[in-house]
Amino acid sequence: MNLGSPDSTKVSDVRKYLLEFLMDERVIDYPLVPRTLLVKGIIVPFRAGKSAAAYRSIWTDQGSPLIHTSRLLQADLEKATGIPTEICMRYRNPSPEAAFQELLRKQPDLEQVIAIPLYPHYAMSSYETAVEHVKGIHQSAQYPFELRFVPPYYDHPAYVKALSESIKPYLEKEYDHILFSYHGVPKRHIRKGDITGKHCLCNTDCCSTPSPAHAFCYRHQCLKTTELITRELNIPKEKFSYSFQSRLGSGWLEPFTDSRLKAMPGEGIRKLLIICPAFVSDCLETLEEIAEEGKETYMEAGGEAFTMIPCLNTQPLWVSALSQFVKENVRN
Repeated sequence: MNLGSPDSTKVSDVRKYLLEFLMDERVIDYPLVPRTLLVKGIIVPFRAGKSAAAYRSIWTDQGSPLIHTSRLLQADLEKATGIPTEICMRYRNPSPEAAFQELLRKQPDLEQVIAIPLYPHYAMSSYETAVEHVKGIHQSAQYPFELRFVPPYYDHPAYVKALSESIKPYLEKEYDHILFSYHGVPKRHIRKGDITGKHCLCNTDCCSTPSPAHAFCYRHQCLKTTELITRELNIPKEKFSYSFQSRLGSGWLEPFTDSRLKAMPGEGIRKLLIICPAFVSDCLETLEEIAEEGKETYMEAGGEAFTMIPCLNTQPLWVSALSQFVKENVRN
């Protein structure tokens, strides 16, 4: 299960995708009327054309990079596990209904489906909305099989190992700094997810102070991934940092990736590595926002070398990690 992509780079298809995505109450968590006015009256009319151009800059002969990579991963995971495997997207195609029907076609006596949200960290606007959406479809259609979800794996040793190994070769070359750029979310999402009602973002040490809230805290989980990866790779504290990209409006998690990219050359960071651990498959947010726009921002500010480390995509250790997640969640 992944986020999704427009069916094509036509403005009409991008508009459909943006409407479905941004009207999700877990993405823009406003009441229906103001959300509708904002999305349909302001955001989509002004963004559809620009977003279509951005998608055209990364589109390939195989179509959407996200969808194509997901299909390759599907084939690799099915081969590794020997279990029928399908993909679905939260928005647009292929839909969860299509995936369920194809699994039932392959295996009519299907008893259990294990869903793997391709989001390492828990966030209301990614992991939660995907899970709740598919749960609703499963329940309303009264499918005959049990549905089980792989929990967030931001600190799972197999994920940490796969991501660490993907970074390791880039550390062998000269670099000044490595930036861990995570997708941003509004601070209000963090507060809404705080099951204690009194921990998240209440002080500067909240993410390092143990709390039940951390099971649903995106910021804590991003910082934990950064901690585990840098410890695994023995990266000195002064040579790494984290930031949050893709902000839409004010009140989002900081520091902002674009602001840091502008400032880093002036701080003596001239050779930068950047990785986006919130994404396991390269997509618009990595290929266009970071590898194209981010690089331009950094180089114009005086940077000398900018290297984006690819997402895990279909790397063998990642396929192995997914296989382990499946084994851990199979009903005995």
